[in-house]
Amino acid sequence: MLTDLANLVLGSLLGSPLLLIMAAFQIWMLVHAIRQQEWIWVLFLLVGWGITPLLYYFLVYRAAPSATTGFELPGAHKRQRIAELQTQIYHLDKAHHHLQLADIYFQQGKLKEAEASYRAALERDAADPDIRAHLGQCLLRQKRALEARPLLEGVVAHNPKHDYGYTLMALAEARTALGETEAALQTWLQVTASHSYPRAKVQLAELYLRNQQPEPARASLKEVVADDAHAPAFQRRRERVWVNRARALLRQL
Repeated sequence: MLTDLANLVLGSLLGSPLLLIMAAFQIWMLVHAIRQQEWIWVLFLLVGWGITPLLYYFLVYRAAPSATTGFELPGAHKRQRIAELQTQIYHLDKAHHHLQLADIYFQQGKLKEAEASYRAALERDAADPDIRAHLGQCLLRQKRALEARPLLEGVVAHNPKHDYGYTLMALAEARTALGETEAALQTWLQVTASHSYPRAKVQLAELYLRNQQPEPARASLKEVVADDAHAPAFQRRRERVWVNRARALLRQL
């Protein structure tokens, strides 16, 4: 009976390209939901059809832009602020308005627009550490570590704790990307000595692995997984990409 039903369903899918595409799309969203541990959505995707995978795609899958997923700047930004800031820029043209607009674009993953606004802010206030640090972060996300490094180094030299350690973490990423292994390692250790960011611990572990040091890498990754079990829900959502990366690396060790 079950075999006949399975054959009937399979025959229906194969006989209709549209149904086959819909089924493939639903399976794609279901696999993504399982990997992201979105268990409520997993349930909906198992019992729902048609509109459910579309809702998941727009509300969850595309919720965070891929270019900056896991690389958020500290602080929250709202899209509806864009029009207000553009009006303030038109009338007042202040550096901090350009900076705030750039930060919104950064969070949205619109890195070219963000860079243009950061540079506009820098033209109006070249000494502001937030502008210099966030421009460095933006360049780094565009894989321009060589341009990002001096901006980040200048800010960190005056304040290693700038942006709650995010600027120091970005400097570690820049040094890692440029192959400055020893300097990168020391910077990562400086970050993790004061902060428990999964983003830092996972990338420190990856650097240990590249240096053929599996034991300190394993210890760092286990800390990420252990901390996640006790983290509040909002933090678990924000750090999910790094926790998943930690689990994947542990399975390989």
